[in-house]
Amino acid sequence: MIDPLYIWLTPYLAAGIMAITWVMGIRKESFYSWLSVLSILVSAIIATILTPKVYHGDIIYTVHSWMPDIGVNVGTYMDGLGAFMSLVVAWLSFLIAVYSTKYMEGDWGFQRYFFFFTFFVGSMLLLVLADNLVLLFIGWEGTGLASYALIGHWYTDDEDTWVGDPGRKALGTNMYFEPSHSGVRAILFTKIGDIGMLIGMAGIFALTGTLSIPQISNLASQSDGWMATLANMKILTAFLVVFSLGALAKSAQFPFQEWLVTAMTGPTPVSALIHAATMVKAGVYFMLRFAPIFAVGAANLGGAVLDAVTSYFWIIALLGGITAFMMATMAIVSRELKLILAFSTASQLGYMFLGVGAAGYLLKGAEAGTSNTLSLVYEGIAASASHLMSHAVFKAALFLIAGWAIHAVHSRFIDDMGNFAKYMKISMISMWLAGLSLAGIPPFSGFWSKEGVLHTAHLAGLENLWLLGVITAGITAFYITRATVRVFHIKPYHRHEEEHHLHEAPLTMLLPYFILALTALVIGLAWPLGFSEKVAELLGHTLAMPSAELPSVEFTGITLEIVGYALLMVLFAIVLYLAFKPDFVGLLQKSTTARILHDFLYDRWYINALIYIFIVGGFAGLVEIMGWINGVIDAFYHVAIPVVLIAGSQAFRGLHRGRTDLYLTFYAYFIGVALLVLYFLWG
Repeated sequence: MIDPLYIWLTPYLAAGIMAITWVMGIRKESFYSWLSVLSILVSAIIATILTPKVYHGDIIYTVHSWMPDIGVNVGTYMDGLGAFMSLVVAWLSFLIAVYSTKYMEGDWGFQRYFFFFTFFVGSMLLLVLADNLVLLFIGWEGTGLASYALIGHWYTDDEDTWVGDPGRKALGTNMYFEPSHSGVRAILFTKIGDIGMLIGMAGIFALTGTLSIPQISNLASQSDGWMATLANMKILTAFLVVFSLGALAKSAQFPFQEWLVTAMTGPTPVSALIHAATMVKAGVYFMLRFAPIFAVGAANLGGAVLDAVTSYFWIIALLGGITAFMMATMAIVSRELKLILAFSTASQLGYMFLGVGAAGYLLKGAEAGTSNTLSLVYEGIAASASHLMSHAVFKAALFLIAGWAIHAVHSRFIDDMGNFAKYMKISMISMWLAGLSLAGIPPFSGFWSKEGVLHTAHLAGLENLWLLGVITAGITAFYITRATVRVFHIKPYHRHEEEHHLHEAPLTMLLPYFILALTALVIGLAWPLGFSEKVAELLGHTLAMPSAELPSVEFTGITLEIVGYALLMVLFAIVLYLAFKPDFVGLLQKSTTARILHDFLYDRWYINALIYIFIVGGFAGLVEIMGWINGVIDAFYHVAIPVVLIAGSQAFRGLHRGRTDLYLTFYAYFIGVALLVLYFLWG
């Protein structure tokens, strides 16, 4: 049997070869690009070969000694979730890599791009297959390092690589970002969460003496285990939230969402890689991996553990619901094609967190060890996993299409795009296929997976969050239809030059996004015909989740109303832009209310500005105060004390005139006074 170790090791080896050949002076583009493509293809093939064994119940667990003194090995744990994630990551990364070979052709950082691209994929695959928290964290940080380099790939910061309107400010804060700035933002935002993750790892190790994920899972349900201990200390909820901060930051959940928005400064394939198959899905993977462990521990132990864990899951569901709605509202008014898709990514990630949180919240009020309730929990977690898969497919397609659209007009703004359908029919079809899946229109895959998440929230009794998710579904249908119509079906708002240079994308770029868009439809059509059962059966062989089903979507009145609402928003956007082509600029000039609402959404609820004002500005103010205090202390030591000493020494020196008889008189006087004082005190 092939060791699953090679799934993540192969891209790492390829990246190492690229580094060596760079030092040797080899610069041939095709060598770097196709080495990357082939190494990722090998990973995808190995994952595909091994997945059937996992599907039939054989968890593949291989261990190689690494740090025996602290019990850390290089272990590859390929259970249902690991197999599921490795398939999604490897195959999508392969298609994006193929697209990149043409997209990045002639770029001045071509070799560097493919080195970090390949390293990124290896890190993500290590993350999802690691059997212990140390290896998981190495992969976790590897994706962070590579994302910094890829987001800031065009570090010369030319204006056409920016995100945001040049010169735009909100509350006095810049709302445009250069690649070098965006790369630093990605590092800082995600590392704040990673500190929490490290604290959680240290806490678990202190309580269990192990960093092995399977062992942590086994110890979670024991009456004297780490969950029970923390619950008795009344800190279990807080501990789980802190442990999950890395996941919340990595997946851009509120209040960490800002890094993902400005990550659009990287090349478009990077956006597809980060937003579809890898980095942002790392946080969701973390939740899918540990939510069953927390849920089983709570169900078995009950009492304080159950209360603490359900409170934790409620917080996760709340943050997911808020993120989904908030980011969708921003996409409505955005003028940058990639930015619309970035808002959409954070919003859909919110659905996934909502699904996991709602699944765990189902335990509230359940009796300890209730198997029926746990089955519903597994069902909700599987629903979030299925939405991860469907989103990865259609969002990768959308970003790759956006890359070609931006290249066609050399502008990131949809105002400069339009009438592309006349020249790019396959791209247009691909955009509609992927867009309708994002909109949650049946029979596309996005409908089934999103409906599963909403069903879980409704079942958990989280009616407000369920309603927020439903409203978000309609907003999503509107903004993706708006973008599709604006780019492909109406004349551009701003561009007036000849369109004869417009043409379909080269085959190397066209095939990847057409395959992905078509896959979104094929998965949707196959979903009710048995595909969902196969996905559930694979996920059912996951650690701490011994069984799984996917929510069966019944076309009840509520479901039909949600679908009708989404379809209505699609039709509304089509009619609005095709029939009226509204002049929103003129409307904003005439209506103060409309302008205030538009600016609130366009400037991202002013969250970015508030972060800079209160956090960045606050720390800058603190540094200034500390500098002032340091100046006072410095002046005291280097000015005040020397002045006093010098003045004192001069005065003392003035008393010494070389007269020994005077010295003896003064000394005798002071000694006598001191003796008298001591005599009276003693008496």
